[in-house]
This record gives sequence, structure tokens and C-alpha cells, in this order.
Amino acid sequence: MRALVLVDIQNDFCPGGALAVPEGDRIVPVANKLEDAFDLVVATQDWHPPDHSSFAENGGIWPVHCVQGSSGAELVPQLKTDKVEHVFQKGIEKPVDSYSGFFDNDHQRSTGLGDYLKERQVDEVYVCGLATDYCVKFTALDARQLGFKTYFIEDASRGVEVQPGDVQRAVEEMKAAGVEVVQSDEVLGASP
Repeated sequence: MRALVLVDIQNDFCPGGALAVPEGDRIVPVANKLEDAFDLVVATQDWHPPDHSSFAENGGIWPVHCVQGSSGAELVPQLKTDKVEHVFQKGIEKPVDSYSGFFDNDHQRSTGLGDYLKERQVDEVYVCGLATDYCVKFTALDARQLGFKTYFIEDASRGVEVQPGDVQRAVEEMKAAGVEVVQSDEVLGASP
């Protein structure tokens, strides 16, 4: 069975948000179309405590973003959520960040996403969302590591591009790990 994983399509990662990904809002209509092609759709949500270690004011590298319970942490209102069966929250522990939808960055804490997919006999995982060069990449790499046939939907994702070339390097890293790079029209054309 195939599953669509929508990564961090949240207000703070879209234009006007605290950690806006350029053109982050442009993926929402594509993600909405993709949802109809899958029997199982799940989402991830950055969900940080207010004093999270990833925040620059606490010695991290990011501005304060996706604070638990804030409007910035909410999934964007334009995203269809009626097909989303479960939202997996990540980055909830103060001392460690969590880019992947599966594990924290130390791989000490699981979000439960891997077990959830395996319980539903998922063998193919399609990953898209924000941001290509961080949370999408690490989610795809962990999906592959867990044995799922993994696809990265390129046009349904955008990168933050802290350094020029970060997005392209992320795509190459995913490819090298065995993640297949596809476009939404290929996925939609292949849907049953």
C-alpha cells in the first residue's frame, strides 16, 4: 500500500511566517491534489516548546517557530485535512530537534510514524512538503532506512536554501540513498 506523508505544511513555514520557506505556499494546491491519489495520508507537524534548543535565542540556528499551540504551528488553512488520518508531532523535546517525521535528530525518540505505516501494510512512502533541504530530506532518508520504497515529490516541496545549492544537494543525497525523485503529475498519472 502507498502512503502520502505531508511534511510540516505549517503557517510558520509559509510566506509571512516566522521561518518562511520561499514559495512555501505554492505547494499547497499540489498537495491537495495528491491527497486524492492515496488511500492513506498522514502529516507531520513541527511542535516546539517555547524554550526549544533549536531557537537562536537558546543557542540554536533558527528563529522561534512552530511553538506548541501557536497559530504559526497550525497546518495552513488552505491544506485539505479531511483525508489526513493522523498528524505526527516532532521537535517536542526541548534539548533535541527533530527534522525527520520518524525520529528526533539523535534517533533516540520515535514519533510513531514508522510503526503506524507498518501496521497498515504500507510499503511505498511518498514524501512532500517543507522544507526540501531539512525536514523533507530527513523524513525521506529515514523512510528509506526503515525499508520503505520511498519517493520524493519534487514539485510538491520547497526548500529553505540557507546556503546556495542546499536544495540540489538534498535532492542528490536522497537519490544516493535510493529515494526516487518524481513529479506530482507522475504520481497522479499512476494512481489507481
